[in-house]
Amino acid sequence: MSRYRDIGLFLLLSSLWGGSFVAIEVGLRELPPVLFAALRFDVAALLLLGYAALRVADPVPRTRGDFVAIGASAVFIVAANNALLFVGQTQTSGSIASIVYSLNPILTTAFAALLVGGVGLDTRGYVGVLLGLVGVAVVAGPDPAVISGGLSGDALGVAIVFCAAVAVSFGSVLVRRAGAQTPSVAVTAWSMALGAVVIHAGSLVAEGVPSPSFSGDTVVALLFLGVFASALAYSIYFDLLDRQGPFQANLVAYVVPVVATLLGWAILSERVTAMTVGGFLLVFVGFALVKYETLAAELSKLRAGARAVTGSFR
Repeated sequence: MSRYRDIGLFLLLSSLWGGSFVAIEVGLRELPPVLFAALRFDVAALLLLGYAALRVADPVPRTRGDFVAIGASAVFIVAANNALLFVGQTQTSGSIASIVYSLNPILTTAFAALLVGGVGLDTRGYVGVLLGLVGVAVVAGPDPAVISGGLSGDALGVAIVFCAAVAVSFGSVLVRRAGAQTPSVAVTAWSMALGAVVIHAGSLVAEGVPSPSFSGDTVVALLFLGVFASALAYSIYFDLLDRQGPFQANLVAYVVPVVATLLGWAILSERVTAMTVGGFLLVFVGFALVKYETLAAELSKLRAGARAVTGSFR
């Protein structure tokens, strides 16, 4: 029963995070991007702090590692990541942004190899990182005719979203190195609260004093992002992380672009090109090369489980 529960949670998480790229596009029709990112985490931080207060025995950070983890997460994973992601989506579609964002596991492994002792990449791993970067370049689809005059809209958006992926990957490694003692859901809640403050400051600097307008669609998009794609989704993610481990939990990064692309096509009539699909496949192959040993071990476990189930029916 728990196996089917985890599969259901995995699919729900993929749907929530995939839908977030479409919701961002909807909200950007009326809201400035940095302010929109800040409002998302106003809602999410309030809910997740309440959840942590109810479910975590001691949610208050106390150690140096706790504060370092919260600071790194707030600055890189929440603030820089989301501000760049929302700005990037003003220049490209959510489906393309989600594919670029799926580079996260590859970049995280590369940063871990550089910054964390005992973690390294072999030749296969470096080829995987390179393939992932090539995949992003293919998704960007730069037109040689306009490169001399500057990046095209999609290519500029891809470049900005790529910077968001770099920020969240780098931040993830810093958080891992910090060695926080407070449970991860509480660290995330405090990070969202501090990150929201940082994004609001950035919004004031970049966009001035806000005078936003909120239609029904914008309110729905904001509530979906804050309540479902942030507070609920992160709670599901941490549950899967505890039950299934980081490898299987992080495979969600490769289901999210499929969901985002299908929703973008169905709701926003976005076009799906062969270059987009080809770039995503290159990113996925890059991930498979970077995580080859882990992937092989997981496949061995699945084969062993399948043999055990088959044997029980003989």
